[in-house]
Amino acid sequence: MKVERLSAITLATHDMARAVQFYRTLGFAIRHGDEHAEFTSFAFGSNYLNLIAVPATRQWSWWGRVIFYVDDVDTFYANAIAHGFQPEAPPRDAPWGERYFHLSDPDRHELSFAHPLRSVPVP
Repeated sequence: MKVERLSAITLATHDMARAVQFYRTLGFAIRHGDEHAEFTSFAFGSNYLNLIAVPATRQWSWWGRVIFYVDDVDTFYANAIAHGFQPEAPPRDAPWGERYFHLSDPDRHELSFAHPLRSVPVP
């Protein structure tokens, strides 16, 4: 018995319309739901990013970070900047073998966009 892969991650949002616009702008494709739904699902590869609407009275603190592999970190970063988003820092190469940058979504969920470096093997 073993865990084989991640199928989906679900993030809570206080404003579905704002969250859907954010993820659409980053290039995520909607599979189910929309700006007015209580639950919206985005497909990427064979995985899903889900959003669930929760009341503003339900708050959360830092919970972790979702890491997405993209084909070109620098282009993805430039697109985020062009749309007025404010990543934590410009893309950089990490000693563990990825080029990456971090960006928080409108509900303060931390996202990392990365790509493996060719020169350093990723475990």
